[in-house]
Parts: sequence; structure tokens; C-alpha cells
Amino acid sequence: MTLPETDFTFVTGIVRQRSSIDLQPGKEYLVESRLAPVARKFGDKDVSALVSRLRRHDRDAVDAVIDALTTNETSFFRDAHPFEAFTRLMLPEVKKFNSPTVNVWSAASSSGQEAYSLALLLLDWLPVNPGKTAKIHGTDISPTMVARATAGKYSQLEINRGMPVKYMVKYFDQVGRDWIVKPEVRAMTSFRQGNLAQPPVGLPQMDIVFLRNVLIYFDLPTKRQVLANVRKVLRPGGFLVLGGAESTLSLDSNFVRMETDKVVIFRNGGGT
Repeated sequence: MTLPETDFTFVTGIVRQRSSIDLQPGKEYLVESRLAPVARKFGDKDVSALVSRLRRHDRDAVDAVIDALTTNETSFFRDAHPFEAFTRLMLPEVKKFNSPTVNVWSAASSSGQEAYSLALLLLDWLPVNPGKTAKIHGTDISPTMVARATAGKYSQLEINRGMPVKYMVKYFDQVGRDWIVKPEVRAMTSFRQGNLAQPPVGLPQMDIVFLRNVLIYFDLPTKRQVLANVRKVLRPGGFLVLGGAESTLSLDSNFVRMETDKVVIFRNGGGT
């Protein structure tokens, strides 16, 4: 069944209102495929019946739809190169800031794999940099993902997707078929709900921000707003890491592009 245009428009309007994500025409199959399990969960015969439920302002259904359409693909050490640059290029520069705590923001942190990957690299880095501490701050629009990330529990399949054996053995406990992040890793991380299109609340000044594969979901004005919000908490000279297909070009002239061998990084030039 093809999702009727009126239903698609209604769903995308709700998603935009709640998350600022802009689902353009052409995404009908994505919407229908992700909402089919939600329809089954609520006992609806198809996605159109689920949309009828949304039109009746069923809050639980709305929350479930937002969760389904804002949850993005993630894995441990995804794409590798940004994590290599984190250790090799960014941390040595951050050390020069002379702040006792290294603060890293994993924006749109989903189920936490990116944040925990960064924490593991910092656990390697901290012993050779005495006097330093570190904190990873994860935010996501989905309360379900925030809860998952906070729990730090992953299936064998999720662990197999990118987790080096040396870290798995040292920093995870196996409980049945699941792997749970050890307390020393969890103590370095915190997760909370947050909308990137709104001014950040409760975050300290950041040294590094990972905002990967997120801007592609926003329209032009929202992209500019998100980058402006990032600059509110990113220290001058701090680093911004975007996805491989993303850039600040024509969006925010305060970010200065740094080209490395295999990843593009931006530094906050400190403008207003």
C-alpha cells in the first residue's frame, strides 16, 4: 500500500513541529516502512489507520512516531576516520586550552555508540595526560534513545559492529546475550533529551562537538540555527566534526575548515 499524500503531509508536519527534521516528498517509502511496526504495536491495520490515530491526538502514538522517524543508524567507531582524527589531531590541540576537563558533545547521540566510542578513546588518553578529566555529553531528540544510551546495554550484533576486542574485554561485562558498559565508562558519560534546533540548555563550554550525519535532515534555515546553537557552547578554537557529506560552507562563516587526509573538521573562529 502506498501512503496517501495527505497522510504523508500530516506525518511530516508533526515530525517537523516536534523535531525540526524536514522529510521532503520522496521519503514516502521511508515513512511507511518505519511506521508499519508502530501501526502493528497499536493494533492498527495499516499506516493510514495509525495516521487516523495521530489525527485524534493520541499522545502515545505521536511519541512512538517521532521515535521511529528520528532514530538514525549508528554503530561503534562508525567510519573510523573521525575517531582517528579525534585522538591524533583534536586532543593534542584541546590540551593547549589548559582547562582541567575535556568536554565533548555527542549531538544526536542515538543509542550511545558514538559517545561510548569517544569515552573509550579518552580512557586511553587520560593516563598519559595527568591532571586532566573528561566528560562526554550526549543529547538526542528521542527519549527512548536517551534511555537506551544511559543503560549502556548492547546486543552481540551491536557489539560486533565496530567494537574492537580489546575494548570489549576491558570495558564491557557480558550478561546473558548482552554486553553492558562498565561503571567507569558510564561515569564519564551523561545523556539527556535535546532538540538541536533550540538553544542548548545545561551544557558546559565544549571543546569538541560531534554532529555527524544530522544536518542533512534539516532545511536551510534550520541548519543555520543548529550551527549557531553549536557555537553558543563551543569554545573559540574548538572543533566541530560533521558527516562526510556535510559542510558549514554558506551556512556559517565563523567555522574554519580544516582538511586532513580522510576527514574534514571545522574550528570555531569565535565570531558571533
